[in-house]
Amino acid sequence: MTLLLGHRGTPRLHRENTLAGFQAALDAGLDGVELDVRRLSDGTLAIHHDDTLTDGRLLPFLTLDELPPDVPTLDQALAWAADTRAYVNVELKYESARPDDRVPRSLDAVRAHGLSRRVIVSSFNPLLLVAARQAAPEIERGLLIHRTYRLGPLDAVPLAMRVTGSAALHPHHTLIGPSLMERARRAGWRVNTWTVNEVVDVERLTRLGVDALIGDLPQVLLTAR
Repeated sequence: MTLLLGHRGTPRLHRENTLAGFQAALDAGLDGVELDVRRLSDGTLAIHHDDTLTDGRLLPFLTLDELPPDVPTLDQALAWAADTRAYVNVELKYESARPDDRVPRSLDAVRAHGLSRRVIVSSFNPLLLVAARQAAPEIERGLLIHRTYRLGPLDAVPLAMRVTGSAALHPHHTLIGPSLMERARRAGWRVNTWTVNEVVDVERLTRLGVDALIGDLPQVLLTAR
């Protein structure tokens, strides 16, 4: 059965990346959520997509005491997931291509909450996924892509999948067609896609055999069932 995940929770109904939005995704019948991890200056791992708050403050320069009350920490989000048995796609955001301690510390938190088998860690940055593989090889990884990565006949995606040891490819839904799905099946990759907000796309992707759909609208995603 296709896995259905709320993109940053339920952003059309609640502020994105909040515990209320995450719970609303489960209450609507989804299997879990996708969320984003940022690092504060004191090492706190916070759940937020952009590196800037709505008031203009930069998260990498803030501390836990300065975090708005509606922005959860990774520990709070994982505690929620452990309590509810939600599946979580943890996307690691970054300000620099070079991995920092957010990678092993995020994975340590996943382990501490007993969620190693209910989490997949994803990133657009293969270097972060390599670091994740070294820190916790048992926690699955997914490589995010938003375009093709070809130079003539050379395709960087299979190389990145091998180097990172990723179990899943996470392409934008517009990149998915029969050829990508055939290649993924031959290679043994799962395919999890984002951000799917139209019923026609749910139908097309389900027919193609996509493994997980990530979207903003639970009622749209649930048409897959």
